[in-house]
Amino acid sequence: MNVDLLFRQVRLVDTGPEGAPVDVAVAGGKVAAIAPGLTCQAVEVVEGAGRLLAPGFVETHIHLDKTCIIDRCACEVKRNPHLAMERVSDVKHSFSVEDVRDRARRTLEKCILHGCTTMRTHAEVDPRVGLRGFEGVKSLIDEYRWAIDIEICVMPQEGLLNNPGTDELMVAALRNGARVVGAAPNYDSDRAGQIRRVFEMAREFDVDIDMHLDSGSTPEDLDTLLVCELTEKYGWGGRVAVGHVTKLSVTPPAALDAVAKRMADAGVALTVLPSTDLYLGGRDQTEGVRRNVVDANRLVKAGVTCSLSSNNILNPFTPFGDGQLIRQANLYANIVQRGMRDDLRDTWDMFTAGSAKLMRRRDYGVAVGNPADLVLVDAPSPADALREISPVLAAFKNGRRTVSRAVPVLHRPG
Repeated sequence: MNVDLLFRQVRLVDTGPEGAPVDVAVAGGKVAAIAPGLTCQAVEVVEGAGRLLAPGFVETHIHLDKTCIIDRCACEVKRNPHLAMERVSDVKHSFSVEDVRDRARRTLEKCILHGCTTMRTHAEVDPRVGLRGFEGVKSLIDEYRWAIDIEICVMPQEGLLNNPGTDELMVAALRNGARVVGAAPNYDSDRAGQIRRVFEMAREFDVDIDMHLDSGSTPEDLDTLLVCELTEKYGWGGRVAVGHVTKLSVTPPAALDAVAKRMADAGVALTVLPSTDLYLGGRDQTEGVRRNVVDANRLVKAGVTCSLSSNNILNPFTPFGDGQLIRQANLYANIVQRGMRDDLRDTWDMFTAGSAKLMRRRDYGVAVGNPADLVLVDAPSPADALREISPVLAAFKNGRRTVSRAVPVLHRPG
């Protein structure tokens, strides 16, 4: 068999570190065969040496439009409140399409270098920034199609019903290529009204929904329950995600399990954003500071589709980040105290199979016939990769190499 690409001696996600490696052949941009000892003539051969070959990573929730502005924003003069939204709002006048494109490109390339092959980025619109953030990010979709598939979720960060002109801008973005509609009801004077309006837009344009929801320090008054109700009412199950939902991190176990069942039954997914929620959370406390990150592993056990993502990078919401989802998952696992192999296997799915399901990518995974969006990780298994924050050594989009990283070498004396 003649193929374009052949991986020798790699382990797949469910092989385990003690399992026998296999070979994976790629032809015409798709996985063509998976078996031990394949006999092929290949244009390129990648020696896996027992390392993990995984499907490309999926970033479901990032903000490319406002990345890399931390040094442009006002200083954080006091710990509480953080005023991250206000600090970003104050510099939106400086955003041009070119500026957004340049900053977004910087972060996007880091994400690609760390194995991301699919991305949903949020882009906010309002009278301050207009469509400049959206247009700057949109201009990168075709430019980087060789390495990553990007879809845009348009959102009203500073309010919708209480921010005249924002509704029209969201509709304009949806007519001009936004494939998902978002929400941030915490910043609106009528949270339920914003949520209902977003469902109206989703139905009008037949797009998915991805909301920033239920950031808070008490478990009461969950907007997630209204989202579940509307999801069922309009038949949008499997097309709705909610991000943050930090109120669930302080919800008693029995009540948390009831919410999880409600979400699973309605088909509402959860995205946990550990870096941002840890950085911004618990600021009203001076001791015994809560972690502010929901234990998504518990929701996975209840049948909820869960993803794990970067959210903000190098801005007032999160002054850190390099687009490395393995590092983000390691941080998350530390916070929620999940360190054993079974738990880490579920955590791995939160930026791979679970995230792909959230984005309704049905041809995802290392399987014959699927697109060869693949990453070679310097570890024998997902658990080992997460425990050690193992680097991506190579990435491939539709069977074409997009990333190379050399294996570190110790140079011993003599």
